[in-house]
Formats: sequence, structure tokens, C-alpha cells
Amino acid sequence: MAALDFEKGDGLVPAIAQDWKNGEILMMAYMNKESWDVTLKTGIVHYWSRSRSSLWKKGESSGNIQHVKEIRVDCDLDCVVLKIEQVGDAACHTGYRSCFYRKIEDGRVIIDGERIFDPKEKYGAS
Repeated sequence: MAALDFEKGDGLVPAIAQDWKNGEILMMAYMNKESWDVTLKTGIVHYWSRSRSSLWKKGESSGNIQHVKEIRVDCDLDCVVLKIEQVGDAACHTGYRSCFYRKIEDGRVIIDGERIFDPKEKYGAS
């Protein structure tokens, strides 16, 4: 199996999810050795949740899973780009297609995206 250098980042590497068809950056999360191995084995993206300190199958509760189409690793083996097929059209837990739905324009934060689902309906009240 492909080896990543998990030591530099205290056991974690940044993982960027990118739409495999149009190149849109959908999200960034972290992977540890366990999530990396499960992703390679299943072809479904798994991350490491820093807030829950647990393995996180993307889309487990929302149904918006990510199928791996291609994986690229950087020259230092400490960052990955996951070219994925996003099921359900939304990668962001806030209901937007991309977690990068905001942009800075004239010093202000502007919403630049369309909400695909209401997170309260998908996950319940928070």
C-alpha cells in the first residue's frame, strides 16, 4: 500500500477533496493512517474527525458520500488530493456543494454558492 508520512503532522495529513469532473475544490479535512487505509481498501473516503477524535466516513449521516476516482500525493508524502465523485451534490455539512462557498470581495465576506440542503432537516437541530 502507498505510504504517507503521518509523522510530520502528529499523525494527520491534510486531504483536499476535489470534484473529479470539473476540478472544483469541495472540502479539506484530515486523514490519519486508519482513515487512509480504509479509504484505499473501500474506495469510499474516510477522514479523521479532530473534533470527535474518531474515524469519519464522509456522508455516513447525510448520505453524501465520496467515491474515490483518483488520489494524488504531494512530493513530501504529507498531503493528498482526493479526486472524488460527490454523491448527493453537497460536500459541506452546512448544505453547500463546497465548503468554500464564501469569498472575500472588497474586504467583505460574500456568500458565493447555493445551499443544496437544509442542515437542520438533514442532521436535526444543533
